[in-house]
Amino acid sequence: MSYTFLNLKTDIRNYTEVDSNVLSDSILTTIVKNAENRIYRESDTDDNRFYATSNLQAGNRYVTIPSDLRFIRYVQLTDSSGDQVFLEKRDTSFMAEYYNTPGTQSGLPKYYGNWDANYWVVAPTPDSTYLITLAYTKQPDSITTSDSTTTYISNKYQDLLLYGSLVEAYGYLKGPADMIQYYSQAYSNAAKTYSIEQQGRRRRDEWQDGALRTPLKSESPSKY
Repeated sequence: MSYTFLNLKTDIRNYTEVDSNVLSDSILTTIVKNAENRIYRESDTDDNRFYATSNLQAGNRYVTIPSDLRFIRYVQLTDSSGDQVFLEKRDTSFMAEYYNTPGTQSGLPKYYGNWDANYWVVAPTPDSTYLITLAYTKQPDSITTSDSTTTYISNKYQDLLLYGSLVEAYGYLKGPADMIQYYSQAYSNAAKTYSIEQQGRRRRDEWQDGALRTPLKSESPSKY
């Protein structure tokens, strides 16, 4: 069963045995958003991987960060020959020492780094227009947009979203410690298997890595 926001709100109220007079829609919106943010911070999901293309301009080493960016995964640049090269990530102090005349055009950028909340920066300063591909993890969609909304998490990992929301809900309600402990453990178990799938199995290839196998205990025949 896929969760819509409406279904999820109903289940949270049913599990906590509290009605909408206490857990209003606005409160549940905050509770579910907190649960979603926790999930997204704890595991790198393929659903939030995104790619954007842009151009570096000659004489300008600053690039505007996409509004939905959470963090940059890598940057690819297409040089004048059409070859794609990867930029190396460095901190801004390294780049200031590497290229200390940032306002002067120099050549093909080699490094990139986070500048502030709005820009990332390259060094040396580009001497021409270069096509870049930014691979990043984006701000995920929230199920709380409308009652009929579904998301990747709510469609495929309903237990994870429900348990995360119940942990937040019982915390808000100052519920019994044993219930908070129970759902915290249930969430941790669901989050662990979610991470194994997202960051393990989905990043493997059976042809290259081999199929996953569970070791079996086999007694020696001489024992019998």
